[in-house]
Amino acid sequence: MAEDAAAAGLRVARTADLGQFVTLADDEALGDVVLVDCPLLEGSDIAALVGLDQRVAKSGASMIVSTSVGSLDDVFGCLDQSGAQILVNPGRADRVIALGQLLSSPNLATRGGRVRELSDNDRMSLLRLTQQVSEIAQRLETLSGAPAGSERVEASAFSFDATGERLCASPRASRTKAPLPDPRLVRKIIRQRQMRARFFEGDLFADPAWDMLLDLTASRAEHKRVSVTSLCIASGVPPTTALRWISQMTGAGLLCRAEDATDRRRAFIALSDKAADCMAQYFAEVGSASVVV
Repeated sequence: MAEDAAAAGLRVARTADLGQFVTLADDEALGDVVLVDCPLLEGSDIAALVGLDQRVAKSGASMIVSTSVGSLDDVFGCLDQSGAQILVNPGRADRVIALGQLLSSPNLATRGGRVRELSDNDRMSLLRLTQQVSEIAQRLETLSGAPAGSERVEASAFSFDATGERLCASPRASRTKAPLPDPRLVRKIIRQRQMRARFFEGDLFADPAWDMLLDLTASRAEHKRVSVTSLCIASGVPPTTALRWISQMTGAGLLCRAEDATDRRRAFIALSDKAADCMAQYFAEVGSASVVV
């Protein structure tokens, strides 16, 4: 990780075990960026990561956490204060790209007084640019014979219009609030979308935002909670890419984090009430007989 940080043009102030960072004195600065690698998260690590998350949030620093699919839910549950980026089984290119994002983020920019707050359009453009850079990095790694550590690019229709208004607009007040669609219908649509991969390349129809919205709509109608790992799988794209979309969609007000009332170390992802209303209105208007996949 120190080499990756240096490759991104950063100066490494210190390296230490996770627990050592938590025990730093209050007057010892964490720096601008904290990198954490925890592929396996055990009991003592969970407490340390929660403490570090709180300290990073308090200091105004930024954090990138690398983990594995098996520990993703636990790591996600620990990080609710700092807005940390989560990378799943990242390669070097993934880490360098994530560091590059932080260098232009509102958090670091505000501390340096250099850049304005990103608008919705800016954030979505940055996400797509990051995906394009990820594909370039993957191709370069392939050409050099190095293991491919970056994910493929996924084109998506999830966007904002020219005026900056979100496409997920609340249903008109004059309309009767529509109920959520029958979850059996939504699950059928999901299966049909997945079936296309038997006949066409999956990237041809990749749209992680819509796949996640469909899965969360069905789960909400079924009164089921959705873990971040489950939602990443439902997206049909690599976990790190899915996590970027989850972060952007949460910032756009489409998704929200739902804490587990019985276990503070766990958290789930859910549709916001506004997004649920939009999905309900969409299915009400297209009708079950004419729903397209």
